[in-house]
Amino acid sequence: MPVPLARPVSLTSDEQTRLEALVRAHSTPQALALRCRLILRSAAPDQPSNVQVATELACERHTVGRWRQRSLQHGLIGLQDAPRAGRPRRFSPLCSGRCAVDGHQETHHVSLSHYPVES
Repeated sequence: MPVPLARPVSLTSDEQTRLEALVRAHSTPQALALRCRLILRSAAPDQPSNVQVATELACERHTVGRWRQRSLQHGLIGLQDAPRAGRPRRFSPLCSGRCAVDGHQETHHVSLSHYPVES
């Protein structure tokens, strides 16, 4: 049974620069960095298959195919995490640091990091 060839990925120089910057940045989440490396390798001039990319980057070929397909359909925005199902967060990450720690109104402006952890 013949193996279908993956659609080739082509990146503009701007897209390639942005992906390389995300891979190098220390603040980039590792999941996003892996996706960027997958797309950069998939867009290489030798046009590797999903199996070749998966072998080189130590992941599954289905993972390579999924992110290759999403980048072809949606561009670089397709590499971001999709919204999760379920109940939305009650507090945003920015708001949770300003919440009242002990229930008293006078301490609502104090960050949680100012309180020592008691054992």
